[in-house]
Amino acid sequence: MIKYADNTIAPQVRYMWKTVFGDPDAYMDIYFRDKYRNENTLVYIEDGKPVASLQMLPYMFTFCEKEIPIAYISGACTLPAYRGKGYMSALLKQSFQEMRKRNIPLTLLVPQDAGLMEFYAPFGFAQAFDAGTEELPSLKELLARHPDDLYGAYREFDGWFRQKDMTVQKSFDDFCSIVEEAALFGFPPKRNLMGMARIIDAETLLSVFAQHYEDKIFSLSVKDSLLPENEDTFVVQGGECKRQRKEGDFHFHVPIGELVQLLLGYHTSQKDEPLRTLFPEKKPQMNFMLE
Repeated sequence: MIKYADNTIAPQVRYMWKTVFGDPDAYMDIYFRDKYRNENTLVYIEDGKPVASLQMLPYMFTFCEKEIPIAYISGACTLPAYRGKGYMSALLKQSFQEMRKRNIPLTLLVPQDAGLMEFYAPFGFAQAFDAGTEELPSLKELLARHPDDLYGAYREFDGWFRQKDMTVQKSFDDFCSIVEEAALFGFPPKRNLMGMARIIDAETLLSVFAQHYEDKIFSLSVKDSLLPENEDTFVVQGGECKRQRKEGDFHFHVPIGELVQLLLGYHTSQKDEPLRTLFPEKKPQMNFMLE
């Protein structure tokens, strides 16, 4: 059975996190105080107790120069004795339905290793963010430039990312948590994170894309075995996206995992024509996620 967490279940979710990830209590104190919310936490109940869970953390994401709501999947874990039974699969599928109800068109996650990338791929996730090779600006130096002015530091921090397309944005509250977590570990160097993305609402994302690129004309048939609402033929023309049975010009078929890479401009210059012209290459980035 899948349900949302409540105040009785929340401590058990924290126990699961500690058991699976082994993070320090001081870090978990920050996370469960600032990021964890019952209403964003799905839990799988078996034998009368929570055995698997995940959180859907809300963020804003700049997509085609417009900020859209996204859900960042965090803390996805299953107790060791209950693995291999499909509980996480069920949670992921349910999370997609919950996101659609909330009008969230896109979800992101940061897999811990290559094995988890393979696990998430059948659920429509695809790599859309590369790991950074260069260090991001230092938070420690940032704070030193703004003594006793945390909001001033945030404004400079926000200036690093707010105007960048295909980028996860942070609120002032997010920034406060980021600073506290960084201080806890001695302000270690940070880089962009390797991440995966999954489309929840293809029509919404294609519509935003069409509005931004009014000169683009193409049609595509989307394949999505988990979210049938996305499985349709879409025509992009004149700044609009419409569902249409008839195939238009520059028609192509695309699975949902490839579509997210195209829309986010992930290495699209390496695609064959007409894809590399239709979908301009970008540099999606995700960082400072309390990882």
